[in-house]
Amino acid sequence: MKTIVVGADHAGFKLKEQIKDFLEKWGYRVKDVGAYEVIPTDDYPEYAEKVALKVLAKRGGRGILACGTGIGASIAANKIPGIRAALVGNVKDARLSREHNDANLLVLGGWENNKDQIPKIVQAWLEGKFQGGRHRRRVNQIIRIEKKYQTQRLLGKR
Repeated sequence: MKTIVVGADHAGFKLKEQIKDFLEKWGYRVKDVGAYEVIPTDDYPEYAEKVALKVLAKRGGRGILACGTGIGASIAANKIPGIRAALVGNVKDARLSREHNDANLLVLGGWENNKDQIPKIVQAWLEGKFQGGRHRRRVNQIIRIEKKYQTQRLLGKR
């Protein structure tokens, strides 16, 4: 049974709870890193970091993250080396984020998404398989860019 890490701030909380329900119905184990209740002063970067670190801790790990628009959470998660967070709003993009980008973190907006499409989006993302080939070359380029700027930052260069 595969474990999916989930997290959300107050604006994505309701969506996260819905996602947990259908993940469990589909036979996935769910690791919820919060928020555990709606607290309007909580902040999405905290949950983006928690989800991302749990995804990285498990080889081949995957996570789902939600905030109001999904934009802030995806920006925050993508700051963590090794994370390829994809902000997705439709089934096609969910599938392609896996096939072309090997996305390991799905990000959804709690305010704007068509709620009827969410299970289909999540399912397409979970079932998507990285195609490799020319896409592997591109993902490797992303990884090289990430490493280059990590190294420069460590050396105090810009």
